[in-house]
Amino acid sequence: MNTKMIAAIAAAAMVGLSGCASTGIDRNTAGTVGGAVLGGVIGSAVGGGTLGTVGGAAAGAVIGNQATKPGTRY
Repeated sequence: MNTKMIAAIAAAAMVGLSGCASTGIDRNTAGTVGGAVLGGVIGSAVGGGTLGTVGGAAAGAVIGNQATKPGTRY
């Protein structure tokens, strides 16, 4: 349980800090990758196993991609 909590905190920090870096990656790609990472961590913590991790990563990638589409304003 503690390992999953640490992984979730580390992933959230990484996603949060990735916005500060100037890596040359466009906003949509960063949103897709960040969503996949965060979704994978959440899927692993909630569903457990490989299927939960992969399912969470896929769902997170789709959500991250759609949320950061060019022209989308939230």
